[in-house]
Amino acid sequence: MSTSARVRGLMPSLDDYRDLRRTWKRDVVAGLTVGIVALPLALGFGVSSGVSAEAGLITAIIAGVLAAIFGGSNVQISGPTGAMVVVLLPIVAEHGVGAVALVSIMAGVIVLAAGALRLGKAVGVIPWPVIEGFTLGIAAIIFLQQVPSLTVGGEADAASHSSNALIAAVQAISEADWTYVPWAVGAALIVIGFMLLAQRLHPGIPGSLIGIAVVTLLCLMIDSPLAVIGALPAGLPMPALPTITLSGTAALLAPAFTIAALAAIESLLSARVAASLGDTGSYDPDRELVGQGIASIGSGLFGGMPATGAIARTAVNVRSGGRTRLASIVHAVVLLLFVLVLSGPVGMIPLAGLAGVLMLTAVRMVRAATMRSILKSARSDAAAFIVTAIITVSFDLIVAVVIGIVFAGVFAIRNLSRSTGVQREEIAGPPQPGDERIAVVRIDGPLIFASAERVFEEITRMQGATVVVLRMSKLEHVDASGAHALQDIVQSLERRGVTVLIKGVQPVHEDLFRTVGVLNSLRHHRHLFTSLDDAVSHARSHIARGSGRPASALA
Repeated sequence: MSTSARVRGLMPSLDDYRDLRRTWKRDVVAGLTVGIVALPLALGFGVSSGVSAEAGLITAIIAGVLAAIFGGSNVQISGPTGAMVVVLLPIVAEHGVGAVALVSIMAGVIVLAAGALRLGKAVGVIPWPVIEGFTLGIAAIIFLQQVPSLTVGGEADAASHSSNALIAAVQAISEADWTYVPWAVGAALIVIGFMLLAQRLHPGIPGSLIGIAVVTLLCLMIDSPLAVIGALPAGLPMPALPTITLSGTAALLAPAFTIAALAAIESLLSARVAASLGDTGSYDPDRELVGQGIASIGSGLFGGMPATGAIARTAVNVRSGGRTRLASIVHAVVLLLFVLVLSGPVGMIPLAGLAGVLMLTAVRMVRAATMRSILKSARSDAAAFIVTAIITVSFDLIVAVVIGIVFAGVFAIRNLSRSTGVQREEIAGPPQPGDERIAVVRIDGPLIFASAERVFEEITRMQGATVVVLRMSKLEHVDASGAHALQDIVQSLERRGVTVLIKGVQPVHEDLFRTVGVLNSLRHHRHLFTSLDDAVSHARSHIARGSGRPASALA
C-alpha cells in the first residue's frame, strides 16, 4: 500500500456515512439517549478529576464530535472517563489545574502519532485477566475517590490528602464532618436508588439524571448544607493554546505518555467491545488512535481534559440503536444544549448526588461472573488478575498494566515450556539385534529458551545407546536458544562417541539450524534424514559395523 493510500485510510470519508439514510432516525434517538446518560457522568468525572464540572462537559462535547468524525469506530462515544480521572487527579495535585489542558494536548499528539505509525493493534498483546484486573482496580479507585464528597463536602482540601485514592479516602473519613455525612450519604443513596429502579423498569430510562434532578429539587426546597457544582458558563470558551514553557513541558512529559498509553488502551478496548455488541461494522484501530489523539488535542485547546472511548456510553449507544457516527455527534449536541440552556440549574446539582452516580458506575464496572471465571481458571491467570488490580489501586495504572503483562507473560512462557516433550520411542517392527543400543527420541512442542535447558538435560541423561535418532517432525516454534541447545546436544553426544542422526527437520527451521550450527555439528552430512525408516536402517548399520563405542552410557 502506498503512503498516500495509508494516509487516506486514516482520514474521514463519505463512506463513513453510507448507511445514514437507513439508520438516521435510530442514530438520533440513540444520540439523545446517550447525551442524557452522559451528562451526570461528564459532570462527575470533571469534578472527581480535580479540574471542574465545566471541563468534563467541554471534554464530552468537543471530544465527542472530533472522535466521531476522525475516529475508526462507527459507534464509539468518547469523553471523560473514570480511568482518565484516576490519572489526572495526582497530576492536578502536583502541577495544578492549569497543567491539564497542556498535558491533554501533549497526550493527544502522542496518541495521534501512534495511530499514524500503525500501532493500533498493539492492544491485542494485553491478556484478558490483566484487562479485567485493570478494570477492577479503576472501579475501586473511582469508588474511593467519592468518599471525600460524602464526608467533608465543599470543605474538602484535595491538596491535604494523599494522591493515592485509598489513603485519601481514609484521611477523608478521619476528618469527616458527621453533621454533613447524613445529608451527603442520603443524597447519594437517593440517586443510586433511582438508578437501580430505572434499570429494573426499563434500561432506556435515565435513572441517574432523574435521581440528580430529584436531589437537586429537594436541596432547593430544604435548607441543606450540601456542596453544589457552582456557577457554569452559559457557553463554550474560545479555543486557545495553553501557556507552554520548556520546563513545564518537560515536567509533564512522563504524565503525558501515561495518559496517552491509557487513552489508547481504553479507546481500543471500547471500540473492540462495541464491534462485538451488534451489527456496527468493523473498526480501524489505527484510525481510532488518530481520532482519539485529535479529540484530546481539541479538548485541551478548549480547556478540557484528555478524552478516551467510553465503554459504558458506547454500549448504551449500540443498545439504543446507534449505527453511524451521527449518534455520537447528536450526543455532543445534546450536551451543548444543556450548557447553553440549562447551565444555571446544572450548577445547583449537589456534589454528593454526582458521587452516588459514580459510585454505582464503579460497582457496575465489576462483573461478578467475569471475576469468578478468571479466579476459577488457571492459577497464573488468577494471579495476573489479582496482581494487576492490587497494583492499580496501590501504585499506578500503567505500571499495573506493564507488570500484569510481564506477570502473565512469565506464566505463559513457563506453561509453554512445559508443553515441550521429550520421549524415547520403541523402534517399530520386528526387533533386531542391537536395537537396544539405538535411542529414537521424539521432541514435541516448542523449543524455546525456557525449555532448552530441560530438553538438553533429558536427552543427554538417557543411557544405554550408542546411536541416537532425534525426531524433529513434531517440533513447533524454535528460537535461537532452542537451536543452540540442539547444537549442544549433538556436540555433547558426539564427543562421548555417540552417533547422532537427525530426522524430519522442517523447512521453516532449516535456515536457523544451519545458521546456529546444528547441522554442521553432525559427524557426517548423511546423518540428516527425511524418513524414520531410513534413519533407523542407518542406525542399525552403525551398530552392525560396531562404529559406536560398545554399550557406552550417554551420561
